[in-house]
Amino acid sequence: MPRPGGMGRAHHDGNSMSETFIQYIKCVGTGAKHNRDLSYEEMQDAMGQMLTQQATPEQIAAFLLGWRLKPESVEEFRAALAVIDTHSRHERVENGLELGYPFDGKVDNPYLFPHAAALLAEHDLRVVVSGGALQPAKRGVTVRDVCRHLSLPANLHYFDRADYCPPLSSLTPIRQKLGIRTGLNTLERLPGAGRCDTALIGVFHKPYVQKYVEIFGPRYRRLVIVKGNEGTPEIFGRCRLWVHEEGRLEEHLIDPARYGVDYAKSFTPIGAGNLLKATRNPTESLASLARLNAALWLWAKGVAQNLDEGWERLDG
Repeated sequence: MPRPGGMGRAHHDGNSMSETFIQYIKCVGTGAKHNRDLSYEEMQDAMGQMLTQQATPEQIAAFLLGWRLKPESVEEFRAALAVIDTHSRHERVENGLELGYPFDGKVDNPYLFPHAAALLAEHDLRVVVSGGALQPAKRGVTVRDVCRHLSLPANLHYFDRADYCPPLSSLTPIRQKLGIRTGLNTLERLPGAGRCDTALIGVFHKPYVQKYVEIFGPRYRRLVIVKGNEGTPEIFGRCRLWVHEEGRLEEHLIDPARYGVDYAKSFTPIGAGNLLKATRNPTESLASLARLNAALWLWAKGVAQNLDEGWERLDG
């Protein structure tokens, strides 16, 4: 179990350090022959020491780097997530759908969630997103940036990590100095801040699909994983998605062209100003893409039986 300690940062005099935490660093940072996975209880203790910063910044950075390179096990992810939950505040959003976005932002294309959420207001579907300070490795525009600079529809609920999990937020300076993605980039995407029974998360690589199912699946009645744009849960082109429910995992192919959606997505950075401007004032083709994503959300939530029905509901 997590070690006892306050929510704030522990004092370090430059020489003090957690001796027990050094053992965890050795588990992940002594090379392929000697590295090993931490047990569930060990990972809970390690995560607890990081969140309370009983471990020094140098120790935390060393562990996160080694953990990434080892690499992380599903059991470790589950243990760490359980500890993060104990340090988090949650507020139930009725009939909510949680969207899991990366905390390193987007750089090539606008966001769709403000416009897609607005389309679902009449269906009494509430959309939950979470965000916070920019994390490595991209220098993108974050969900927090969008929610702070744009008007949001009433059915879109934004949770800021500085409010719902201050201890995890306080690790930001250490992570920014480290400058690479770590296991925390995975865990932070679906914090469960809105206590929704359904979630939609983006994935970069197909091998992570099963890992996401094992990490996040037990937390949701229905989990939808999509190989979306820039690792987000947003569909911008032809892609695959997976629906996990009651222990079953079904794979589907989505082609926007089937619905007459023709959006030329960018593959190069467009700049933060242009990205926010395009999000605020979408073109007609971007608006149709937002509608397709809204149809996907109706399907993900179970309001529609499939994407075709979701599209038709919005067309009506």
